[in-house]
Amino acid sequence: MPDILWGSRSREPHPSPPPGKLMLEKIEKIINRFSDVIGWIAGVLNLFMLGNVFYDAVTRYFFRTGSIAMQEMEWHLFSMVFLFGIAYGLKEDGHVRVDVLYDHFTPRWKAIVNIAGTLLFLLPLAVLIANGSIWFVHEAYTLHEISGDPGGLTHRWLIKAVIPVSFIFLMVSAAGFIIRNVLVFRGVEELPGHRFEDDVL
Repeated sequence: MPDILWGSRSREPHPSPPPGKLMLEKIEKIINRFSDVIGWIAGVLNLFMLGNVFYDAVTRYFFRTGSIAMQEMEWHLFSMVFLFGIAYGLKEDGHVRVDVLYDHFTPRWKAIVNIAGTLLFLLPLAVLIANGSIWFVHEAYTLHEISGDPGGLTHRWLIKAVIPVSFIFLMVSAAGFIIRNVLVFRGVEELPGHRFEDDVL
C-alpha cells in the first residue's frame, strides 16, 4: 500500500569517493589556510612598508631630517614581503610561467608538469636555500651583527632568519600544490581558471 500511494522510490547508491580523496582534500585545505595566513602577514607588512616609506619621504624632504634605522627598515620590510609572498603566490598559482606549451596542455598534463616541476626543481632549491642559509643566521647571531651605519638597526640576525623560515613556508605550500595537482590528475579537482591578470602580464 505505501508503494501504491507514494510510489516506489529507487535509491541509487552514491558513488564512493576515490580512495584517499577526503584525506588529501583535508590536508590541502589545512595547507591552504596556512598559506593564506602567510599571505595575510605579507600584506600587512606591505602596509607597514608603505607607511615607513611615507614617513621617510616626509621627514627627509619637508623637515630635512631622517632616521637611518627607519631607512634600513624599508628594505627589511620589503625583503619580508617578497620572501613571505612566495609561498602565497604558489598557493594562488600566481607565479610567472615561461612555458609557452603549458596553456595548450590538458588538465592532466598540466598536473603532471606541475608535480614534476615542484619535485625536481622547486623543492630541491627550497631545501638547498633553507639549509644553506642557517649558518648565515647563526653567524650573525653569534657575532651580534648590527648595522654598519651609525644609528642603524641592531640584531641583524632577525632579518636574516627570514630567509630559511620563508623557504620552509614555501616547502609547506609546495606540498599543498602537489596535493592539488594530484587531485587534478585523478579528476576530482579542477585547476584554477584563466584570470585577467594573466593577460596583463
